Amino acid sequence: MLLPTLRTLLSGSMASETVQRRRLQQQPQHQHIGNGGAPSMSNGVSKENERKISLRNDPLARSVHKPQDSLFSSSSGWTNYRGFFNLSMLLLVVSNGRVALENLIKYGVLVSPLQWVERAWADFSFTNCPNVALVLASNLVILTVFTTEKLLQRGYLPEMFAAVFYPLIICIHLITPVAVTLVHQGNPLYSSGALMIFVVESLKIVSYVHVNYWCRCAERAAKAAAAAGKKGGESKIAEGEQLTSSDALSLYPGTLTLSNLYYFLLAPTLCYELAFPRSPRRRKSFLIKRTAELIFLTFLMLALIQQWVVPLVKNSMAPFSNMNISRMVERVLKLAVPNLLIWLIFFYTMFHSALNLLAEILCFADREFYRDFWNAESIQYFWKTWNIPVHRWALRHIFMPMMRNGYSKKSAIVVVFFVSAFFHEYLVSVPLHMFRLWAYYGMMAQIPLSFVTDHVVKGGRAGNIVVWLSLILGQPMCILMYVHDWYLIHYA
Repeated sequence: MLLPTLRTLLSGSMASETVQRRRLQQQPQHQHIGNGGAPSMSNGVSKENERKISLRNDPLARSVHKPQDSLFSSSSGWTNYRGFFNLSMLLLVVSNGRVALENLIKYGVLVSPLQWVERAWADFSFTNCPNVALVLASNLVILTVFTTEKLLQRGYLPEMFAAVFYPLIICIHLITPVAVTLVHQGNPLYSSGALMIFVVESLKIVSYVHVNYWCRCAERAAKAAAAAGKKGGESKIAEGEQLTSSDALSLYPGTLTLSNLYYFLLAPTLCYELAFPRSPRRRKSFLIKRTAELIFLTFLMLALIQQWVVPLVKNSMAPFSNMNISRMVERVLKLAVPNLLIWLIFFYTMFHSALNLLAEILCFADREFYRDFWNAESIQYFWKTWNIPVHRWALRHIFMPMMRNGYSKKSAIVVVFFVSAFFHEYLVSVPLHMFRLWAYYGMMAQIPLSFVTDHVVKGGRAGNIVVWLSLILGQPMCILMYVHDWYLIHYA
């Protein structure tokens, strides 16, 4: 009896609620103005929207997962690792700070600028005067080249004479300082500076006579075309150089002047041109900044060498003499950090501060002395970007002429590295008066190493690591080998 009664009451109440809902829906909808004057809808649609909005804002109802890769995966496309870079810099500073503190505790302060001046002044004696005399005497070769170019341009000498004479005079220009340096036992630092000047002059003489030869070819081609009644003004020079006959005829032979030649010899470039880009004025603030950098960074390099490198090198003699492999590796690794730091400071001092200072003084507008060698993913790219003046010279006067004469690209690359290896050994072995060819071997080893970065690891991050490892480990190894041999010759 009770259950039927309850069922009847519930059905009745539900029916009454249904009737009431229908009546409300049939009544006109009114807008109620609440606080602030904003109308609020009280129908079923607005309640449904409110329910969706509340579900959308509910964290339990939102979707959490979607297809995505981890940041360290190459497919993620993530490249911002600035925090790790900052961490690496902090670790580098902390670790090297500890080494510097250990060095100071063990050896004390070894840096003595007064000692540098005294040593330099004491070594500047009669035995070093030949270096100064050699640099001054090099002007005789420069004047001889200038006179020869004037005679060649006027047709008083044949081109065959130039083909024989110029290689001979360049060989004499390079061999003469070697003979003088080997006879006189002077300071290797002064000898190295003098030999560097002779190397730079030799490379510039090659470029000077080469470009003038192209100009003479253009001049003869233009005259032949004019005699034949053809337009030869825009024809390329016979050797394929990026100059036109009209350019050569408009500037050459007016460029054959001593002022033009000596400007090129002083300019921060190894490649001669008929007209260099010039900056409109000299900036005093720029000159002051570069001069301050040059003085400060030179002082810093000397201080690091005296305080950090010299004790390490002295302590490396015994392991290398006894052929203790584990201690030799430990010495190389210990020398790697200060050597790389000094090398980077030297790069900035030479290629940014010094060359920019010289370019600003001479109003030389082309300031591309280096590119992003730190991003090099191959050995070839590194050697193309870290020393732009030498790279341009090798490309213009060795690589491209060989390619135009039918040689393969590999042969041209081998010749470029051979010439570079020769001059590296020239600048090290001659001042030290010993020939061990470690610098030569180090440069020639770049050829197989280039094959590794190009074809084995195929560039990328691994290639960049190989490039940096070759700098970090190769240079201290060569330094220790030369110092060890020097020690055996003079003190063993």
